[in-house]
Amino acid sequence: MQRKPGENTRAVHLPDPPQPVERAVGQAVWRSATFEFDDAQSYADVLGDRRRGYSYSRIDNPTVDAFAAGVAALEGANLDHEVRGQAFASGMAAITGALMALTRQGAHVVASNALYGGTYSLLNGLLARFGVETDFVDITDLDQVRSAMRPTTAVVYAETLANPTMVVADLPELAEIAHDAGARLVVDSTFASPVVCRPLEHGADLVIHSATKYIGGHSDVTGGVVAGRQELVDTIRAVRVDTGGSLAPDDAFLLRRGLETLPLRVRRQNATAMVYAATIARHAGVTRVDYPGLTEHPGHDVARRLFDSGPEGTRFGAIVTVTPEGGYDAGMRFADGLGLVKVAASLGGTHTMVSHVASTTHRQLDETQLKAAGIDPGAVRISVGLEDAEDLIADTLRSLDQI
Repeated sequence: MQRKPGENTRAVHLPDPPQPVERAVGQAVWRSATFEFDDAQSYADVLGDRRRGYSYSRIDNPTVDAFAAGVAALEGANLDHEVRGQAFASGMAAITGALMALTRQGAHVVASNALYGGTYSLLNGLLARFGVETDFVDITDLDQVRSAMRPTTAVVYAETLANPTMVVADLPELAEIAHDAGARLVVDSTFASPVVCRPLEHGADLVIHSATKYIGGHSDVTGGVVAGRQELVDTIRAVRVDTGGSLAPDDAFLLRRGLETLPLRVRRQNATAMVYAATIARHAGVTRVDYPGLTEHPGHDVARRLFDSGPEGTRFGAIVTVTPEGGYDAGMRFADGLGLVKVAASLGGTHTMVSHVASTTHRQLDETQLKAAGIDPGAVRISVGLEDAEDLIADTLRSLDQI
């Protein structure tokens, strides 16, 4: 400029920040909605996907991409092909993006009947309005899964560990059924995390996480992520861009930071959950404890075959569902009677949290649907945190004794 700029111009056009030669140890946060180009053609090329780059953070953002790449690296650690990730503003946004990318009007989905209520509502409500049909089946009955398959089946949808019954999906068998029919196996592995099981290694085409849970790990951020082969993930990116469910850079920073301590937290939570479940299952006022680490759980053998182990033994997850005697009201009283444990939404954080299933996470299901999913009206889901096992057990036993 030939003239000295005015005060408003000077305030807007501040000096460029320094670009250090040294590499930062902490992840940078690119808190910018838009990115500047040297010329108009460069802008057009990036926006048209003719070259890689960043134009607008709804489309792509470096901090968000770093988080998605981190999850992909963990999920694909033992695979001989590249795994890519796409991050979303929430777990449900990630599930929606994946299912919208793989289905269209007239498509058919075979899904587990032991499914998170939000996913059930998406399949049975929103996607059904757009002509996608879904059969909900017992995912552990492989003959039932085979019988449900149709020529139009595009997706077999399962959860590694089902919410809240902890039903364990036999992923290699489901992958074979799906692929024989020309369908994709999509697995929500939120309850497991990559520390317990990596579905892509067992034949799944896509793995989904509500990153809000174990990946974030501190109950202070919301996000979701999908990982799989690049050609599939690219179709999901297109849905994310068009629907706008993109993750914010600050949230991506927190979620990527959570990945660094994920193994430490999840191993500890799993070990505590094993002790907790075994102890609570012996209480006279409890009719059922759903936890695959217990030998009587129907998914125990599948879990031992598919899930990772360490010095502490097989990792069976950190969700324990307890059903006290007395039905719906007893479940509510049990949840209310806990002191150390927090009545709160979500799971996977440092604090142990509890939800009465029928009135919260699966409120979309009527009595018949709850029964079909194997959920008792009194069931209470406990997400085991990082407290001492002895303190959690004492709090739980005191509440059970008072029902």
